[in-house]
Amino acid sequence: MQAFLDFIASVNGVINNAVWGLPGLILLIGTGVLLTCGTKFFQVRRIGHWFKTTIGSIFRKNSQVTKSNDKKAISQFQALCAALAATIGTGNIAGVAAAIVTGGPGAVFWMWVAAFFGMMTNFSENLLGIYYRRRNKDGEWAGGPMYYLTNGLGERYGKRWLKPVSRVLAVMFACFAILASFGIGNMAQINKIVLNIDAAFFTNVEAPVIPGTSINIIHLILGFALLVVAALIIIGGLRRIAKFAEIVVPFMAVIYVIGCLIVMVINIGNIGPMLASIFRFAFRPAAFLGGGLGVLISKTMTQGFKRGVFSNEAGLGSSVMVHSSSNVKEPVRQGMWGIFEVFVDTFVVCTMTAIVVLSTGYIDLATGTPAAGISGDTLVSQAFGQYFGVVGTWFVAIAMLFFAFTTVLGWSQYGSKAVEYLFGVKGIKVYKVIFVVMILSGAIMEGGLAWDLSDTFNGLMMIPNLIGVVALFPLVLKITKNYIDRKLLGKDIPPLLSNDPDIQAQMEQVADDE
Repeated sequence: MQAFLDFIASVNGVINNAVWGLPGLILLIGTGVLLTCGTKFFQVRRIGHWFKTTIGSIFRKNSQVTKSNDKKAISQFQALCAALAATIGTGNIAGVAAAIVTGGPGAVFWMWVAAFFGMMTNFSENLLGIYYRRRNKDGEWAGGPMYYLTNGLGERYGKRWLKPVSRVLAVMFACFAILASFGIGNMAQINKIVLNIDAAFFTNVEAPVIPGTSINIIHLILGFALLVVAALIIIGGLRRIAKFAEIVVPFMAVIYVIGCLIVMVINIGNIGPMLASIFRFAFRPAAFLGGGLGVLISKTMTQGFKRGVFSNEAGLGSSVMVHSSSNVKEPVRQGMWGIFEVFVDTFVVCTMTAIVVLSTGYIDLATGTPAAGISGDTLVSQAFGQYFGVVGTWFVAIAMLFFAFTTVLGWSQYGSKAVEYLFGVKGIKVYKVIFVVMILSGAIMEGGLAWDLSDTFNGLMMIPNLIGVVALFPLVLKITKNYIDRKLLGKDIPPLLSNDPDIQAQMEQVADDE
């Protein structure tokens, strides 16, 4: 068994280095820069509008964003919560800590950079997802990169050779999404849940193992318990997942941020040096990494970008598959929920984690060097435990449990939509069974391998998705301009709601989705 895992690790290492090398980073950040410049920094210039239209609209009287009269769709807010359920997970806690331990404090800066430009990547993905979505045979919305690759890239430019190419890219994305759902969306999340619960609640318990193996019985029991609960929710489909996420995600996010703010206030004197270390080491490697531009790119920037994408998923095209199930009619409106999603995930939750990690003394702010024996897996738990004792470690373990578990639920939907594209609705049942069983694998497998596999599958999903987004860049600008002209400048022009004439006609008859 160990020999097989070593073989997987070696093969994965080769693929990971190729995907996350300089060309991959240029594609990822370059796409965000292109979309940001093309929309004239929409995420900054229209910040008041997208805040008012997204989270601000929830508090308006008679707001429709939290309601869905369509039984085959979910509300805009439920779509956001389901997407945040899939994005706010181990990447926001263990992922941020791992990025700092591996790449130094400067990794946080590059995480912010990736998120700033990723806002417009996520905006564009969701916009295209709504514009090219279709109803499946059960009457539910089906959308995602598969559809804007096939129906957008394959048809928009009228090139005969593009149709088979776009089809291949769509199939590649769907296959990578299914594999990623087992990695980032399942094994990596479950693994971190189990490690943190074990560290928090079973520190003084001698870990028994199954005779003849290295499998920890406690991990196995925890994995089986998570499997049962996940199965009960996943079997209910997107609406049950969305309802669960609508309750759990906002509550846990607020509680976690409050906990981080308390730690920040306790260490308020370290905030200045902490910020200085982030910006200083963003442009030169930390002492423990050595010197040179090559090290800066390979460690600090790469860790920031990789963990940023692992956390907010901007550029992967994954969250599009749940945003496309929204009852929204305006593509730009759901795109703005995508901007807000990245904002909350990275600029709020990830930043709070970074503050905890860097302000509590486990990282030398002068040299960027982590303390001896520090592990990114449990660093945040140790930091909270430093101030709140055993209650602090329990708090992080429970936060990780809910964040990571909701991620598993969200990614089960992503994988289901990818399977639906490849094999039809009937294939979803088989996929869900496999997905749930894989929870046990995540509970007992080596954490490092699960994390490395997740990074690789992220990168593989990113490539076909971003090819589609870049190719459809002119359409994104056209739809965005149409929305601004109508909604903000008051021009009386026909809306651009769908590339399907029938859906376009239906949406024009639907009441405004504010």
